[in-house]
Amino acid sequence: MQLGSERVGKNTRIVIADDHAVLLESLAAMLESQPDFSVVGKAGDGEQALAAIGRERPDILLLDLSMPGGDGFEVLRALERSGSRVASLVLTGSENRSDYVHVVKLGARGLVLKGETPVRLFSAIRAVAEGELAFSTEIANQVIEAMTAPPQAAPSNLGRLSPRERQVAMLVSRGMKNKDIAGELKISENTVKRHLQSVFSKTGARDRLELAVLTAADFNKAA
Repeated sequence: MQLGSERVGKNTRIVIADDHAVLLESLAAMLESQPDFSVVGKAGDGEQALAAIGRERPDILLLDLSMPGGDGFEVLRALERSGSRVASLVLTGSENRSDYVHVVKLGARGLVLKGETPVRLFSAIRAVAEGELAFSTEIANQVIEAMTAPPQAAPSNLGRLSPRERQVAMLVSRGMKNKDIAGELKISENTVKRHLQSVFSKTGARDRLELAVLTAADFNKAA
């Protein structure tokens, strides 16, 4: 029997969504090593993930949060709106408690950190496939603590941005265009567009002006 396998003879169909190609292929190979798992789709962004779910009708979506073309939060929102029956398990490197709360509110059935062991991931997939929740005690406690804490002033969500995304947001607030931001940060203009797409999704800003207002308010608060 393979390590951690408890459902031999039962086939759990899985779609994996992660924008890192090497990790995506490694995850697929690792999951396929388990006799009860079948990887039926791989996606590099949110749009591909939703397309794969519609095409393959998997049991489980193994979902990264930070992706172009609609991040993991957008995918969860889309699944919630559509009434999809796929069970979502988030696999993330985020250490942000607000992200954990957000995925719970959006209906994710579990969350596994990328630093955890393959056995932990296998166990979480099997639990979710059986209709259970798969959150570690530590993460569950963080979510409960955050959801039961006294209300505070609404955050700008800028704290969810990566260091690079914060740099892009700051340069947008200075009125710089994508081409100029690319030159300043020594990255491609397409990469700037990808970062901006993620920034808009995470902050809820509808345009560059609104993002500039949010960014300025956040920096003034920190000053």
